[in-house]
Amino acid sequence: MCLKGVVWREWLRFLHQRERFVSALVRPLMWLFIFAAGFRQVLGVSIIAPYQTYILYEVYIVPGLAGMVLLFNGMQSSLSMVYDRETGTMKTLLVSPLPRWFLLVSKLCAGVAVGVLQVYVFLGIAWFWDVKPDWPGYLYALPAIVLTGLMLGSLGMLLSSLINQLENFAGVMNFVIFPMYFASSALYPLWRVQEGSPLLYDICLANPFTHGVELIRFALYEQLNLTALLVVLGCTIVFLGGAILAYDPARGVISRKRQS
Repeated sequence: MCLKGVVWREWLRFLHQRERFVSALVRPLMWLFIFAAGFRQVLGVSIIAPYQTYILYEVYIVPGLAGMVLLFNGMQSSLSMVYDRETGTMKTLLVSPLPRWFLLVSKLCAGVAVGVLQVYVFLGIAWFWDVKPDWPGYLYALPAIVLTGLMLGSLGMLLSSLINQLENFAGVMNFVIFPMYFASSALYPLWRVQEGSPLLYDICLANPFTHGVELIRFALYEQLNLTALLVVLGCTIVFLGGAILAYDPARGVISRKRQS
């Protein structure tokens, strides 16, 4: 009942904030229609296996933009947690007799459910832009999308525990979202990054978002990237565990803020 209530509340908030849905699609669609279109004209050639039948922008840009949707949605969900904490809604939720970890996981699942919907709407629009993976790929990609959403949502939840005021959130997110996105394989293949800058290549490998994008990319074309799967699973456990500890009233970051 608690999980259903938290998820339903998040859906109602999402339905009443239509501009949130539009803005979540405008960013990746701008990249798809403008940047990727030019990218296709310049580098519109087939690339090496396992993607011989897909041109470069279809294989790399679209899964990377799907990751962008999840990244912004995860940060948006964490913004709502900061807002709920300031208005007292989060306190009402966390004082319930249910375990705190369950409440936080319910909040995380609610945000991921919204993010998955946004990703598939984006992929549906991209289909009309002549980006057409095989139909089974959309089903293969679902677990990868959900897992990547859990990782990014957990990261956002952890960051939300470190932010005292809503006004500070936007500045902090700018130092998280853009470095994670641009220092990843969302726009360029890793082998091309390695050729251009070995240092940037190492940074991309250390970026959890890179592995989330790679997991979605391979899954969308019916393949499994085991390394990306293990990294995303590990980062999800670490981020979520850190968020649960941070929201623990006895020993977390929230309690130390109140004492100070």
